[in-house]
Amino acid sequence: MKFTFLGTGAGMPAKERNVTSLSLSFPEYDGELWLFDCGEGTQRQILYTSVKLTKLSVIFVTHLHGDHIFGLPGILGSRSFQGADSPLTLVGPKGLKEYVETSLRLSGTHLYYPITFHEIDSEGEVYENEHFVVTAGELDHGIKSYGYRISEKDQPGELLVDKLVSIGVRPGPIYKEIKEQEQVVLQDGSILKTAPFIGTKRKGRHISILGDTRPCGAALQLARDSDVLVHEATFRGDSARLAHEYHHSTSLQAAEIAQKAGAKVLILSHLSSRYQKREQLALLEEAKEVFKQTYVAHDLWTFELKHQPRK
Repeated sequence: MKFTFLGTGAGMPAKERNVTSLSLSFPEYDGELWLFDCGEGTQRQILYTSVKLTKLSVIFVTHLHGDHIFGLPGILGSRSFQGADSPLTLVGPKGLKEYVETSLRLSGTHLYYPITFHEIDSEGEVYENEHFVVTAGELDHGIKSYGYRISEKDQPGELLVDKLVSIGVRPGPIYKEIKEQEQVVLQDGSILKTAPFIGTKRKGRHISILGDTRPCGAALQLARDSDVLVHEATFRGDSARLAHEYHHSTSLQAAEIAQKAGAKVLILSHLSSRYQKREQLALLEEAKEVFKQTYVAHDLWTFELKHQPRK
């Protein structure tokens, strides 16, 4: 999995940080691409990355504040201009469909691919494909704001080829059957139980990407045992009261969530433009005092999460 932070600022664009957008690509699954939020200017940010809109299959929207959705019409139009004709799924709060369809209609933008909308009406599973299940939880932000937990399905064990060869089962179509079936019939008519010839499954990874929120129980639950937690840090730790008033979190509060949830890596994003480079470093350092494995994302920064070795 490859995270590309297209925008890491809060509220409005700044010189150092564009407003929020994050791409998540899967080189291990034919390069499929997902997008989380799409603030103004996201398509321009993409020009400086390896992100390909033709690979985009799903856009997840956390909430309908402008700094998270004003880039959507441009992205949708550009994807069409680039020749993409594969379906696109949009997942987010109620009102997302109306916003997108109204923007496209009034601007005369025609898309050459179909869009499927999934407006969230309750917490729980909101998307599934061959490799992942995505669940949503409602956060605390004044308007409907969701966090997403991406759970990779356990990967099948590897075929133990040497073991098969040792009993006289040579490579061929039978290998595919052995991987997919509990037992197979060999050429000599004997029945082979396949379990002893398949390695241990690889446990799937868990990613949590949260929308704007105060600290809350849903954030903790979504982040439980995550390999990577992406959490907003609009304010520094000494501005907890201000963060609460504006329905946001501080860097310290994000670190506390990561610690309590047993996450492995915390990535802070959605920083207020009031913090310049030196202050951003202080924000990181205070978070690391609570949760050591913390990073502060910046625009166009990438982070890769690899599979754990099979045991």
